[in-house]
Amino acid sequence: MRPYIICHMMSLLDGRIDCDVTEQIESGDEYYDALNQLCCPSTLMGRRTMQMHYALPEPFVAEDNAPIAQEHFHVAISAKGYIVAIDTMGKLRWPQNQFDGMPLLVVTSEDCPKEYVDTLTKQNISWVATGKEGIDLPRAMEILYDEFNVERLSVTGGGNINGAFLKAGLLDEVSMMWCPGIDGRKGMAAAFDGLATDVPPTKLHLMSVEKMGETIWAKYKL
Repeated sequence: MRPYIICHMMSLLDGRIDCDVTEQIESGDEYYDALNQLCCPSTLMGRRTMQMHYALPEPFVAEDNAPIAQEHFHVAISAKGYIVAIDTMGKLRWPQNQFDGMPLLVVTSEDCPKEYVDTLTKQNISWVATGKEGIDLPRAMEILYDEFNVERLSVTGGGNINGAFLKAGLLDEVSMMWCPGIDGRKGMAAAFDGLATDVPPTKLHLMSVEKMGETIWAKYKL
């Protein structure tokens, strides 16, 4: 079993997701109001997004690079919801073990230095290590469900982690918000990014559309 997973994103009309730009266009609470309506107690973000909003600026540098080398997990705090960080090789350092009233949970690969997860344990931070040469996302979701009681999970970017969940067939819904603006800058990340050129498009089924201020909120089923 795994959690029911909803990808929730806000973008400009051109699909770009630069937070600094979207906040210039839509400065209200529409994004978070919609997120609350999805009833997902736990939220997952990729490494770059976590670095931007929560982690310390300087990366973690291990003195001993010996890897974890096996699947393992540590439950530091049992809670109804978690802030879940994807950090494949253990690069993020944390100022505390809780954010927005929820405990932190870090998902990494078995190639991550054991010194990193030992540091998380000392900080009373929960963690999961699974997968060699990258995180085994399907297995990580099973562990979140079985060991951390995560039944509903929102995935909130960035584009590469959203694309990885899509490619792995782990998304049940896409909750997409378009704010009334255009970015257009070359090379900026999109809501779903990083897939190979030979990956076929994913067809979605529209569930609902709602106007929130000047922002459009659409929900799709996969």
